[in-house]
Amino acid sequence: MDFMDLEREKGITIQSAATFCDWEKKNLDTGNTDKYSINIIDTPGHIDFTIEVERALRVLDGAVLLLCAVSGVQSQTITVDRQMRRYNVPRITFVNKMDRVGANPWKAIEGINTKLRMPAAAIQIPIGEESEFKGVVDLIRMKALYNEGPRG
Repeated sequence: MDFMDLEREKGITIQSAATFCDWEKKNLDTGNTDKYSINIIDTPGHIDFTIEVERALRVLDGAVLLLCAVSGVQSQTITVDRQMRRYNVPRITFVNKMDRVGANPWKAIEGINTKLRMPAAAIQIPIGEESEFKGVVDLIRMKALYNEGPRG
């Protein structure tokens, strides 16, 4: 959702943005399709925007904490984690930027375990490293998912 040129150039979020999507899931018990509306708020990760993140956390039902595969858990990650704990926001973590030089998802997972003091384990493992990153193996479905085509 990064729309500003500087955001795209630097690969970081500077200004919060909100959007939504609809999600349908087949209920295996009833056979009916359950429909959900999901509101998404993309907040900056830089320390200068801590108050903006705090405001967003007050209204969330859950969060996805993004970690860079190169830098892993940083001081601002610890601050945002502390805020999430304060507001009892459940979250999952997603490790991105797997195609970068120095990408190491295992280091990021270890950082979650040690620095954030939360048990973490991979549910997907990478296929390839850095510029050779091709996709992931989903350990839940035991299926390889390859990044192919112009949009991956």
